[in-house]
Amino acid sequence: MPNSHRHPAERRAFWHYRLRGYRILDLNAWCGGYELDLVVRRGTWLVFCEVKSKAGAGWGDPLEMVTPEKERRLRLAAESWLVRHPEHAACRMRFDVVAERAGRLEHIAHALW
Repeated sequence: MPNSHRHPAERRAFWHYRLRGYRILDLNAWCGGYELDLVVRRGTWLVFCEVKSKAGAGWGDPLEMVTPEKERRLRLAAESWLVRHPEHAACRMRFDVVAERAGRLEHIAHALW
């Protein structure tokens, strides 16, 4: 279960996956110098999830924070994570983004290519 010091959007994303039958493999994992918010697995799918939220609508859309540079860092972190966890290397992989907008979670599967 997530620690109480985690951001509320991360706790909600944790439960989003957990309630849908995913196993939580890692939370806020630092790999290759970058952070992976959530690493989850269900069946043959391994999901690296980035969680984004902003303080309010005046601060812009949380998805704007997933820039090409952020995508590059997520890929490097995922590659590093897989080196440490080779038992998951045969899985199908995807990158999801969970964005909190106006208090609601929006889950975007296959968000990054």
